[in-house]
Amino acid sequence: MAQSTETALPPGYWQDARGNLVPDSKVKEEDKLQDDLVRRLIGGAEALNASLGAFRDSALEEAYAFRDLLGQEYGVKKGGEKGNMTLRTFDGALEVKVQISDTLSFGPELQIAKSLIDACIERWAEDANDNVRVLINDAFQVNKEGRIDTGRVLSLRRLKIDDADWHRAMEAIGNAIRVTHSKTYVRFYRRDPETGATSPITLDLASV
Repeated sequence: MAQSTETALPPGYWQDARGNLVPDSKVKEEDKLQDDLVRRLIGGAEALNASLGAFRDSALEEAYAFRDLLGQEYGVKKGGEKGNMTLRTFDGALEVKVQISDTLSFGPELQIAKSLIDACIERWAEDANDNVRVLINDAFQVNKEGRIDTGRVLSLRRLKIDDADWHRAMEAIGNAIRVTHSKTYVRFYRRDPETGATSPITLDLASV
């Protein structure tokens, strides 16, 4: 029997990868078996994906509801800002962690910061440490996706350099930071009773 697709096909025909209609009699039996196998497995994977999504949403809802319950004891209004938190069983053997991950980018202030830093390097001339020069140049290189690596740029703010222009450049970098979007993760951990080490309960099929 020809495979089902989102677009209805004429009875007795299959559609190949190029969109061509192929008579059922011209399709090899092993190709039919492979098609059926893949569709069944993908169907199972999509159902599992939906279940995991529903479980994640439910877990986050319950975790935040518990946080709001605790907040009532301290007079904190329900539904405050959502942030990172860790919940543990009484014996400490199990953990649920809720974590917020922000994706950052930079606004036009970054170019101002780069100009100030370039001026610093030029003014420092031969006194500038070569390692600092390399670190600064690397920080403003674009990655394979054509974007500046936010981690490298932010690492410049950890350098202890006593210079007024440098301080203004670091302030400009701080003002340039933009949070483009946030993603909330919920992760689960179990402690090994023998070693005391905590390991994740993986929900990643490739890691099971």
